[in-house]
Amino acid sequence: MTAARRSAQIAFLFTALATAAFAQTVRIDATPGHAINAFDPDSALGSSIDVLSRTDINKVYTPHIVQEALSAGWGPITYRNNTELRMAAWHWTENGTWSDAAHRSGYFTGSTDFKEPIRYILAYALPHRGFATSGDRPVQGPNLTYWKSNPYLTSKFTGESDALHPQWVVVDLQVEQPVSAIRIAWASPYATTYQVEYWVGTNALDFDGGPKGEWKVFPSGAVKNAQGGTVTVKLTDAPVATRYVRILMTASSNTCDEHAPDDVRNCVGYAIQHITAGTLDASGAFLEVTKHPDDRSTTYCVSSIDPWHSAADVNDGGAYQHTGFDLFFTSGLTNNLPAMIPVTMLYGTPDDAAAQIAYIERRGYSIGYIEMGEEPDGKHAMPEDYAALYLQWARALHKVDPKLRLGGPVFEGVNEDIRVWPDAQGRTSWMVRFVDYLKTHGRLSDLAFVSFEHYPFEPCDITWKSLYGEPRLMKHILHVWREDGVPSNVPLIVTESHLSWSLTGPMTTIFGGLWLADNIGSFFEGGGAAFYHSPIQPQGVRNTCLGWSSWSNFVSDETYEIKGYTSTYFAAHMINLEWVQHRAGIHEMFPSSSDITDADGNLLVTSYTVRRPDGTWSLMLVNRDETNPHTVRVVFQDSQSKRTASFSGPVTFVSFGSEQYVWINDGPNSHPDPDHPPVAALLQGPPSTFTLPKASITVLRGRVAGLKD
Repeated sequence: MTAARRSAQIAFLFTALATAAFAQTVRIDATPGHAINAFDPDSALGSSIDVLSRTDINKVYTPHIVQEALSAGWGPITYRNNTELRMAAWHWTENGTWSDAAHRSGYFTGSTDFKEPIRYILAYALPHRGFATSGDRPVQGPNLTYWKSNPYLTSKFTGESDALHPQWVVVDLQVEQPVSAIRIAWASPYATTYQVEYWVGTNALDFDGGPKGEWKVFPSGAVKNAQGGTVTVKLTDAPVATRYVRILMTASSNTCDEHAPDDVRNCVGYAIQHITAGTLDASGAFLEVTKHPDDRSTTYCVSSIDPWHSAADVNDGGAYQHTGFDLFFTSGLTNNLPAMIPVTMLYGTPDDAAAQIAYIERRGYSIGYIEMGEEPDGKHAMPEDYAALYLQWARALHKVDPKLRLGGPVFEGVNEDIRVWPDAQGRTSWMVRFVDYLKTHGRLSDLAFVSFEHYPFEPCDITWKSLYGEPRLMKHILHVWREDGVPSNVPLIVTESHLSWSLTGPMTTIFGGLWLADNIGSFFEGGGAAFYHSPIQPQGVRNTCLGWSSWSNFVSDETYEIKGYTSTYFAAHMINLEWVQHRAGIHEMFPSSSDITDADGNLLVTSYTVRRPDGTWSLMLVNRDETNPHTVRVVFQDSQSKRTASFSGPVTFVSFGSEQYVWINDGPNSHPDPDHPPVAALLQGPPSTFTLPKASITVLRGRVAGLKD
């Protein structure tokens, strides 16, 4: 240890032991029976791995990087499915069969046979995405043809009338335009019954904020006994000004598309080559809506996509791949704990999902949970459609193993309920309708957990005061899902989390570390079951709207050499290695609070208290005051015996904050300096007060005499 660092630690410990003239109070309700949650860190505190390049996969899955990745103390890991996020099919193995073997096309089912260990997973573009542009930067392919809806949403597979799962295309003209006619070039199968609607209001496709308005059928927009082909439909005499036009389809011709007619999936649903909104002139000629050079291009959001594809649609350039399951499970990255695994559902088949899980289980790899699909809210999938797929996939998966724990829907990181267009009963909550669908079909037991992502802040709007809002945001969204009808015995799980959905500077400042502590503490305080932070592997730094930053726990170069640790790494250390104890068992969480606020009423010190399996009490205190330390007195209260108590023996004091870590924003050379680990001391006595350094996370651990178990 250098002399400077030794002096800094001595100064720090002197501050920690100092008694302030006025100490404020942290109170813990330690009354027996008042625990608000219980969790085992080995199943409840984990990290994640996402899409990587082939080169990155080769570098990440090396003993040194795996060892470093696990050194932050995270327990289990969740495998993220970016392929489905990008509106593509994935082949968890290239060993399998095509439904149209002669043309190496159709619907692919992976084989459970053991051949070469699976190291890489490839994505395949979807030709039947056609003109659809919804989704997160869809994987591009060479063979885009026409849009076709998902066959698994038809009566052949749902066992319900197609009218209960209407399929649709929303044409977003980007700005209001006069519309009195529409031209549709149908492919096969085509809609025999459909209606053309216009949106009155704003934000028709904003499922995060909630669509504001309603769909209205054009006066002549209801079409029955349609015959397909290219048709121009006069919708109204006087043009209607609207930004959004929707074609809602409720009955199909069930005629076969251009592929093999012996596969029913090629002969159900709806298919469209092209849609154009416009008007009719005085002679009845169709005129497409006028676009000015500065106008954004028209986009098309669709209800679902047929997962049909071919061998020629493979994306094998190496820049966009997932880790093969054999490499994933044998690398050590799973920490010898059951892993959360995805199956594709929006763009896959139940047979392939079942084969994937059968393969993993035959290999003897341990699965904790299975996530079904990926971010249906981001794809604008209706809850009834997602639920219909969910039940088909659940049936196939439980044939493989009835004990599998299945869940979803893997919502995007939102702070409020997901709101969609109202159903016949006027209900707009996505989750309410999803849960109700499972209930009415007698299948709620197939929902073993509900998962969602947590990315609470807009990347360019984060200020220090944003930190004060995190506990409320987390507890609120947990409350929302329960209010939506998720049963109390169904665990709520965060399977991805960071400050924002886009890289931002505060991720690597001390702000990011404090936020993570509050994020996790408030999650368990709010009743959450398992939390996965993102991501586990090292990454380099990039420029953002708020400075240079990295997603990662580490700062590394292009060769994956670790150059330093970020604040979230050390926060993870405080959470996983100081606050809780992995490989120890169930921790009980008790209510705790502080009375330290600023002049605006913002709570400056948050507290999260657990009793470890060995009876030790462990407090994680987050001092969110950017400029001032705070001295606190800790009081344990038992309302039954009407007794109060304090730590009764030596107290382990561990702290990490702005005195140990400062992020230097220096372009591509950005790095932390200092970049010191937490400092620790064993306080005898114990002291009556504890000083929390400015902008810090502090853990206090010790025994408390005089409290009943």
